[in-house]
Amino acid sequence: MASVVTINRPDVVALIEAAAVRLTDGNKTEAVALAMRRLLDQDARTGTLFGGQHGSVRVREGVDLTEPTFDEPTDAETGRELEH
Repeated sequence: MASVVTINRPDVVALIEAAAVRLTDGNKTEAVALAMRRLLDQDARTGTLFGGQHGSVRVREGVDLTEPTFDEPTDAETGRELEH
């Protein structure tokens, strides 16, 4: 299922060629595909997660969401082995 896309704008062609040289050893098709994948990934990450709506979660004043949750360091931080 091959499709052909023709891009005639000189500035866009130059941009694709420059990106192809830097990112894909001159492969223009792969450079465009890489750009499209990145754009779609960016778009997929915008918005709320799990159906949450903007403003639906409220945090009390004085609560720092960046502070560690646990008082004790995790096993990964200490390097301790877990007993099974």
